[in-house]
Amino acid sequence: MKARTFEHRIGQLYPSGGIRDDEMQKMAPDSLRFITTRLPFRTTDLSSNAGLSKQLGIHAELLADAQVDLIAFNCTTGSLVGGPDTINKKIYDATGIKSVTTIEAVMEALHASEMRRVILMTPYRTEVIKAEIEFLEASGYQVVNSIGIPCDDPVSQGLIPSEVWYELACSVKGQDFDVVLASCAGIEIADVIQSIEDAIERPIITSNQALLWACLHRLSIPSRPQIYGALLRGNFDDATNRVLRLDC
Repeated sequence: MKARTFEHRIGQLYPSGGIRDDEMQKMAPDSLRFITTRLPFRTTDLSSNAGLSKQLGIHAELLADAQVDLIAFNCTTGSLVGGPDTINKKIYDATGIKSVTTIEAVMEALHASEMRRVILMTPYRTEVIKAEIEFLEASGYQVVNSIGIPCDDPVSQGLIPSEVWYELACSVKGQDFDVVLASCAGIEIADVIQSIEDAIERPIITSNQALLWACLHRLSIPSRPQIYGALLRGNFDDATNRVLRLDC
């Protein structure tokens, strides 16, 4: 049997307690492979999120050994609290490899969608939700509602079935909003992204979906997954967003 080859490898830095690091690979084109290294993360409070970027260079170097093309720091609030510029610099200084963080990808996706009124859906604690709402509103977005299932640890976040997120997202139908932001790289939601969009008749942006979208653009990969929502199909791509112009 002929061995499968991959045109691109992306190193994924992922919280150690997270159990949904397969979401990125599930949505990715066949030519793209994700290789994961863990970062210490056992609880979901703000201090744990801040701690993700400590000793980052050591963990990033392990991914560099696999000669990856790009490194993805995949934790939404971890990259928000740690600061994407700081995180990217630490990774580059340690490896010489460029990187992208989840919060960057989420903000780029929101910018590309040109949608401002957001319903925030998360598995976060109150303090983390507050920090993200403050960040979004300082960036010019209006968080019109916040819904979710608070979890104290990343394993609990990942154990919530995708159908639960579908039902929760559908509960906002009829409210006045532009887009649902499902924030968290640790939840199982990829399989219901399209179903949610069909039901609420609005786009949904999820952390892993946005990060994959950002990775595809940074590596100039033209393949566009068709079943994971409008963002990944390329519906929001245009020349002004520093991304590929693709038919959809």
